[in-house]
Amino acid sequence: MSEELYADGLGIAPGVMETIVALAAKEVDGVASVGSSTLSGFRSRLSAKPANQGIDVTMDEDQQINVAIHIDVLYGKVIPVVAEAVRAAVADAVATQVGFDLAAVDVFVDGLVFE
Repeated sequence: MSEELYADGLGIAPGVMETIVALAAKEVDGVASVGSSTLSGFRSRLSAKPANQGIDVTMDEDQQINVAIHIDVLYGKVIPVVAEAVRAAVADAVATQVGFDLAAVDVFVDGLVFE
């Protein structure tokens, strides 16, 4: 996200929405990592901040917010169930913490992680 999101007189700085989305998704049972597992692991070792690679937050021409998130899922978990739980967790976190309703949360499963 390169530009701030503005809605109802509230501006959200770049990175804030991605952090909220990343933290919400990481709390879902079955999510091994958010974004590229190689990059996430490397970046998390270098920084206390969560890695936001693999998250895209945009506002369309109708002023609706869309989120795309890439995750890795733990092997043995039901992928559609994990994806739906990620959608719900992200939408709830954004609505609760920022007060924005999301038009869409697209979840992309990039890989499986074996424990």
